[in-house]
Amino acid sequence: MTDPTPRADRRREDAVRVIADRWSAAAHEVRDFLTRRRVPYRVYDPESSEARDLLNAVPEDDRGRLPLLLFPDGSVLAAPALAELAEKLGHATEATAPFYDLVVVGGGPAGLAAAVYGASEGLRTVVLDREAPGGQAAQSARIENYLGFPDGLSGAEFAQRALEQAHKFGVEVVVARAATGLGGDAHYHGVRLDDGNELCAHAVLVSTGVAWATLDVPGCPKLVGAGVYYGAAAAEAPTVRGKDVYLLGAGNSSGQAALLLARHARTVHILAQEADFSERMSQYLYDRLRKLPNVRLRPQSTVISTEGEGRLQHITVRNVESGQETAEACEALFVYIGAAPQTEWLGEAVMRDERGYLLTGSAVRPRWSLARDPLPRETSRPGVFAAGDVRSGAVKRVGSAVGDGSVAIQFIHEYLADR
Repeated sequence: MTDPTPRADRRREDAVRVIADRWSAAAHEVRDFLTRRRVPYRVYDPESSEARDLLNAVPEDDRGRLPLLLFPDGSVLAAPALAELAEKLGHATEATAPFYDLVVVGGGPAGLAAAVYGASEGLRTVVLDREAPGGQAAQSARIENYLGFPDGLSGAEFAQRALEQAHKFGVEVVVARAATGLGGDAHYHGVRLDDGNELCAHAVLVSTGVAWATLDVPGCPKLVGAGVYYGAAAAEAPTVRGKDVYLLGAGNSSGQAALLLARHARTVHILAQEADFSERMSQYLYDRLRKLPNVRLRPQSTVISTEGEGRLQHITVRNVESGQETAEACEALFVYIGAAPQTEWLGEAVMRDERGYLLTGSAVRPRWSLARDPLPRETSRPGVFAAGDVRSGAVKRVGSAVGDGSVAIQFIHEYLADR
């Protein structure tokens, strides 16, 4: 049995009990969702005596459907979809109204900041997020350079605080629901959803952020969630106790994940193509990692293949300078090799740059259709705005995203006033 909850939570009677195969991608998704929502839980191997005892209270038809979640109120979810789990935890998966002043697509730092400022200033606001609120920041092991928190805070804690603040001002937050396109006409905007419904609004803010870039090497796709992870160090850290783990990437996200994993793993190998980690990693992180006895900084190194039957077992590491290749035993590989904007759902509805980031302001003039100038943060479609990491030219920091989201509300008010 592995226990990912904080020590103080281990005796709590309200912990969710999860019976799951350690190497199941579906189980990883459940662990990640629970961790990001700061829900205490305990994981049991299906073959353990504890799991067998728990299964006696589960309907027979559900016993083979893993992951199996047993809740303190006696209810059971067998192999739940993310939306089903979200509803069980009290999150809305459908909006309560068909029309809003503002629809915010993406519940990361920029989206939640915009929602808080918009709703506090009288805009009826709904936030849509395809996973759990907090975006990529919610997966961060630690945020240490955010103003006002000298001791830092976890990404999950940051997301929870922002979510509580949004609810305080009456923001509706709809989770496990993805946007699939933009509709509407000259009088309103419609955001099409993956359940076939459409949410309409006077204005839309796109703050879908970025997703981790995938590792395109042989063997990798089939092992995602079964030893290969994009982010998610907080959810997986307790499962690597006493093991040798690897991180690929030299940025701050990788560094913070390494600090967390080093508290559990036997050794943590950080691989990066750069010759010097300080090229991309903040100095305070770099200095701290160098002092840890179980962290191995390996510059000019990359992963060229992953191997394993049902789970990750080996990786092949190449030195990018010498070309030397080594096969190394590995049970967990955490990938932080950059990110790509989540804008595919928009199609040709708005202008994007060559990398897929949304263009705003003066950059959209080639496709601008109105006599007035486009507002800052406004995309090529009047009334549709962008903020945070998804916006071309944005500074990819949590503080910058929060600022970008709050500033966007000013221009949304200007747009609404003109209407």
